[in-house]
Amino acid sequence: MMRLTPISNLMARPSFLPPFMFGLLFATFGVILSAKYSSITVDQSALLALKSHITHDPHNFLATNWSTSTSVCSWIGVTCGSRHHRVTALNLSSMDLTGTISSQLGNLSFLASLDIHQNSFHGTLPIELTNLRRMKYLDFDNNSFSGELSSTLGNLSKLERLSLDWNQISGRIPNSLFKCKELKFLSLFNNSLEGSIPTEIGNLTLLETLDLGDNYFKGEIPLVIGNLTSLQFLYLSNNNLTGEIPLVIGNLTSLRELYLNNNKLTGEIPLVIENLTSLQFLHLSNNKLTGEIPLVIGNLTSLRELYLFNNKLTGEIPLVIGNLTSLQFLYLSNNNLTGEIPIVIGNLTSLQFLYLSHNKLTGEIPLVIGNLTSLRELYLAYNKLTGKIPSTIGNLTTLEVIDLAYNNLSGEIPLVIGNLASLQMLYLFNNRLTGEIPLVIGNLTSLQVLSLDSNKLTGRIPTPPPLLQFYAVSTNNLIGEIPSSICNLTSLGAMALHENNLEGTIPKCIGNLSSSLTAVFLGNNNFHGQIPENFAKGCMLRSLHINNNELGGSLPRSLGNCKALNLLDVGNNNLNDTFPSWLGNLDQLQVLILRSNRFYGQIESFDITVSLTKLRIIDLSHNNFSGYLPTLFFEHMHAIRDEYGKKVEPNYMREVKIMKDAHLFWVNYAYGLSVTAKGLEMKFESLLSIWMQIDLSSNQFRGEIPKILGELHLLIVLNLSHNCLVGPIPSSLGNLSELESLDLSSNKLEGRIPTELINLGFLEVLNLSQNNLKGPIPQGKQFDTFTNDSYMGNLDLYGLPLSKNCGTDEETPAIFDRDDDGDELNWKFSILMGYGCGLVLGMSMAYIVFTTGKPWWLIRIVERVRRRFAKR
Repeated sequence: MMRLTPISNLMARPSFLPPFMFGLLFATFGVILSAKYSSITVDQSALLALKSHITHDPHNFLATNWSTSTSVCSWIGVTCGSRHHRVTALNLSSMDLTGTISSQLGNLSFLASLDIHQNSFHGTLPIELTNLRRMKYLDFDNNSFSGELSSTLGNLSKLERLSLDWNQISGRIPNSLFKCKELKFLSLFNNSLEGSIPTEIGNLTLLETLDLGDNYFKGEIPLVIGNLTSLQFLYLSNNNLTGEIPLVIGNLTSLRELYLNNNKLTGEIPLVIENLTSLQFLHLSNNKLTGEIPLVIGNLTSLRELYLFNNKLTGEIPLVIGNLTSLQFLYLSNNNLTGEIPIVIGNLTSLQFLYLSHNKLTGEIPLVIGNLTSLRELYLAYNKLTGKIPSTIGNLTTLEVIDLAYNNLSGEIPLVIGNLASLQMLYLFNNRLTGEIPLVIGNLTSLQVLSLDSNKLTGRIPTPPPLLQFYAVSTNNLIGEIPSSICNLTSLGAMALHENNLEGTIPKCIGNLSSSLTAVFLGNNNFHGQIPENFAKGCMLRSLHINNNELGGSLPRSLGNCKALNLLDVGNNNLNDTFPSWLGNLDQLQVLILRSNRFYGQIESFDITVSLTKLRIIDLSHNNFSGYLPTLFFEHMHAIRDEYGKKVEPNYMREVKIMKDAHLFWVNYAYGLSVTAKGLEMKFESLLSIWMQIDLSSNQFRGEIPKILGELHLLIVLNLSHNCLVGPIPSSLGNLSELESLDLSSNKLEGRIPTELINLGFLEVLNLSQNNLKGPIPQGKQFDTFTNDSYMGNLDLYGLPLSKNCGTDEETPAIFDRDDDGDELNWKFSILMGYGCGLVLGMSMAYIVFTTGKPWWLIRIVERVRRRFAKR
């Protein structure tokens, strides 16, 4: 048997080795060392190419560490294999890097894991990455990659995890991806992928997680989804999926989380969900699901979250809901659920969030609600609940939000509300609560929002909690003065005390709080004295309503410090001042209401250096303004005059306030604002930015109507009635294509009615009565809908709808009765009264707030504006 001599021994005894063997031995070692060196050099080059594509490295992770003076395997984020000493893993996650991925990265032939999530990489993913045949783990989450996925993804046959969440990938999922049959985790959440979910997805039978949420997928959920029996997590939310939830969903017995919310799914919740006994999270909200909540839901005893809100579910809340004792989140809001809140709700002692609002629930709030001692948020608003607020609510000491608004709750606010030391928001508005506001509310030191509006509360306003940001007790029967303690609310953002019987003066500290205050509602009370004059620089006020009080004096010039002011309503007071031309400096002002005060003097003569370009509602009616109509105003009203208003997307005058823990509430700046047309007043709960109105009625304006008014193309309501205007109606008014109400009555206008007014296709209300107009009434289009009332008191007008025709002067309008001289005297006297230049007749106009009925024409005006907004 031949014995081999170890090389080490041969080397120790060189005299016995032939000379040619030395060359062969060293050549072999050279080849081995060269191969190893060249391979690691390839990896090094690939990584340095990636480094060169990084344009921002704020922490210098790569700039200082990835150096040719050190081994690649020691570089930050780099892992090498122990066998081949090649790069097998690259982890650059959460380094705040910006740049693109170089194609040379595809040369890392031993790479099995690539993780660059939570950076700012952008551009497309290079196709060369699909050369990495050893790749098992790819995580590109939270970057800005765009473009489409490569059609060669199927080359990555060993891929087990692919995560591309939160990018901008577009196009369709390539079919080649479904050749990666080793995939266990596939997440493409929050991209711009489209098309239907490919049926080939059924090939990925090892999948445990599938997340296609927040894309643009459409069509039905494919039946092959039932093949994925290993699935534990299925997320298809926030797409455009239609059709019913397929019955094959019952095959996924390992499923722990099912998210199908925010789609357009129809039909009933399938009974096969009873098979999903491991389910912990069931999210089906924001679809079009119908039928009742199935009784089999009671079998899912592992459920921790049940989200069914914003569907069309009917029937009662099933008693089996009491079986779900692990439930922490129960969201059934915005459905058509009926019946009472079941007593078994008291079994859900782990519940933290209970949302049953916006249904048709009846009966009382059950006493067992007090069992839910882990509850943080309770939403029962917008139902038909009756009875008292149960005293057991005082047990819920972890409560942060209570919303019982818009029900028929009665009785007093229970004193135990003072036990809820963690309470941040309390909404009890629009109920029938009586009694006084409990003093203990002042002890709720965490309370930020208190809304008790529209009840029947009495007594005085108690000391408010110190951290209050939103304070609303309007539309009650409260008396007394505003407590001085309100001056301590340094974080107060909005205050609504309107429509009570409050009296006294407005605290001067309101001006001092203006660095936080954005909205103040004090209208419809009995406040006297003057408006505070200390609005400081930096004032944040955006909406000030102090209408319908007994305030006197002048409008404080310090309001000029409130540069963000959108809305100012001081109507129906006793203010005595000239026109506040300094308001022209408030370039954000959209709504100005000075009506029914004692303002006087001319407007045209004022020099407005900074124009009111965003003004879209101005009401100066029922004052003593004189002189010519303010042409300069009209020239600067760009929001109404030209295309300015159309460039801005229509919206509501409101602002969302975000509280701690992402709670939010709306501040509706225009709440309760009213518009007047034809002497009738209508209140708005919300005001669209496309509502444009000018009301200068019941003053002493003289001269002719300026032709420039015809350039206010977006105007909806124009009222110049009860003034001393003369001359003809400008034909340019026919250019007001959006106009829906025109009132020029009770002036001294002459001449014919311009035929151009026939072009006003939206005109619902026309009042030209009590003038000196003559000639024929235009015929056709909207003019065929107006009645005699639109023209009465113009003796020389003729044509329909009047009975007086051309050439029959002896005939009189049908609206006048001339059976005897006394009656004739009466109607002539009424005409003469129309020439009173707004001094007498203007003050006697009906001031009607609609509480029992609304005129058809004003309803149609408002509804048309809403529809126009919806179309945009």
